[in-house]
Amino acid sequence: MPPGGFVASFVNDSWNKFVLREEDPGKIPCLVLWTWAAAPRDHPLDTSSGLELSFREERGTLSSWGTSSRAPAPLLPQPQLTALTSLRAAQLLSPPQDTMVRRVAVVGAGVSGLAAIKCCLEEGLEPTCFERSEDIGGLWRYTEHVEEGRASIYRTVFTNSCKEMMCYPDFPFPDDHPNYMHNTRLQQYICDYARHFDLLRHIHFKTLVTKIRKRPDFRATGQWEVVTQRDGKEEAAVFDAVMICSGHHIYPNLPLDHFPGIEKFKGCYFHSREYKEPEKFRGKKVLVVGLGNSGCDIAVELSTVASQVYLSSRSGSWVLSRVWDHGYPWDMVIVTRFRTWLGSILPKAVSDWLYVRGMNQLIKHENFGLMPVNRTSRKEPVFNDDLLSRIACGVVLIKPDVKEFRETSVLFQDGTVQDDVDVVVFATGYTYSYPFMEDDSIIKSRNNEVTLYKGILPPHLEKPTMAVIGLVQSFASTIPTADLQCRWTIKVFQGLCTLPPVSKMMDDIDEKMGKKLQWYGSSTTLQTDYITYMDELASAIGAKPNMLKLLVTDPRLALEVFFGPCSPYQFRLTGPGQWSGARRAILTQWDRMLRPTRTRIAPDAPSIFPIPAMLGVLFLLLLLLFTALYF
Repeated sequence: MPPGGFVASFVNDSWNKFVLREEDPGKIPCLVLWTWAAAPRDHPLDTSSGLELSFREERGTLSSWGTSSRAPAPLLPQPQLTALTSLRAAQLLSPPQDTMVRRVAVVGAGVSGLAAIKCCLEEGLEPTCFERSEDIGGLWRYTEHVEEGRASIYRTVFTNSCKEMMCYPDFPFPDDHPNYMHNTRLQQYICDYARHFDLLRHIHFKTLVTKIRKRPDFRATGQWEVVTQRDGKEEAAVFDAVMICSGHHIYPNLPLDHFPGIEKFKGCYFHSREYKEPEKFRGKKVLVVGLGNSGCDIAVELSTVASQVYLSSRSGSWVLSRVWDHGYPWDMVIVTRFRTWLGSILPKAVSDWLYVRGMNQLIKHENFGLMPVNRTSRKEPVFNDDLLSRIACGVVLIKPDVKEFRETSVLFQDGTVQDDVDVVVFATGYTYSYPFMEDDSIIKSRNNEVTLYKGILPPHLEKPTMAVIGLVQSFASTIPTADLQCRWTIKVFQGLCTLPPVSKMMDDIDEKMGKKLQWYGSSTTLQTDYITYMDELASAIGAKPNMLKLLVTDPRLALEVFFGPCSPYQFRLTGPGQWSGARRAILTQWDRMLRPTRTRIAPDAPSIFPIPAMLGVLFLLLLLLFTALYF
């Protein structure tokens, strides 16, 4: 194998650890980890014969260990072997990129931004985060009033993912926290995470990013100029890379041109982003447009004070409860590797039948007017524990799409008219925008659509030094997804994760858009399959669990990983960012799930079917058979 250069990977500020290649003509080349102190950071290394190394930088060439005053001798007499077999050797031994990333700008201090800061620190990079508000948390930080440029939630928002499936993968929720949390408790967890990993000192609060532009020498350096504004003062700084973590629940989608007559409507109308609490709507007739999570939550809450609530849906939706089989959280039951594997090997017709049957097993959605137009679409379902009972009680009425607004009434597509409507709430979702980008085509590179490789990287950049984190939606939580996106991104920044040519990246984007059209009914949706997507990123950096290896070395863990919930801890079992507590967290996740609900000591249900009951059933069957034969 000919010698070649590759980029170093660092662990922290006090110890610099470089991944090197040791070559021996009589042995198979192996990967080693060499550790020393106070060495220059972020320099590409070259191998010559054996382990004689030299440092290179733009100013000139430094000598080898023996004579260099800037590269002291190693503290350890022999290289330390490290578990790098899960990371593809082809990626580590490939030539490095010319760009050397050190300073990283992070836009936004929500759950994605905090993950970006931490992952940068894990790899020895220097993150600087810009947050326009006065605190961290992003979407989950509730405020009494809507703030410009920030996501907004209503007072009673609870999580739709349970705590074991939505935590940061190396920072589980406390055992006594409920499985589904109010926004205030989740915000506290986010603050605890930031303090635990000392992230706050890297954040500039009340600082608005106004412009991000390429440097004139971007083709050579990959650097960006980031312009910020604080207290009326504008500053500019140069960064080697940018991670955009500003979220996609900021800019409301309010398509009023799709609703004829809205300008004639004499009542009040607004986007759900502006909704905070129900009291001001007491005694009114309210129409909620949009059968998503927000629309259903608002409709249910308003039904406790409004005289009548109407919930309009264009295409219907599956409605699920957070509590699933035997009272377990829905995502711990559904989001498993086994289910994903089964769905991939079954014929589509069979998979579709099982999907519809599973979604419709608790209630017949058609009886409530909720059945989706495209029943087999994997479009994200609605999670609401109270909607069905509110419909059954008549305080929420499901209506079809709006055809026309009139002064005080609404005409629906089925020809029915509802009079005396006072308020309309448009729960019509959000659009994503990046107003600080000087060149908007970097992210929206084709037909004004967001076109990102792996849903993260703009494919046409001369240097891959920009990433958009959190711009995906899956059948799981944003937090673990963003964490893995950040880890993959930083490996790309460092040159340890090789990107294909632009044409191949565009082919991959087109292929995934085709699959989205098939599974979700839209090629531009942000939705993706959680486990498939996470495994794709994890495989590229060596963080995907090796099922065959686990089955041999740790069968108990292997069975839980494959048949149990695909919890975030799985992606910290191995690879960069490996967490020593991941195995224990996986094996005890069911215990932590049960602790907050088992608050009263109760007798266990009998596990054996009672013999008297069995004899009674048998006697009843014989009696029925005798009656049928006799008469």
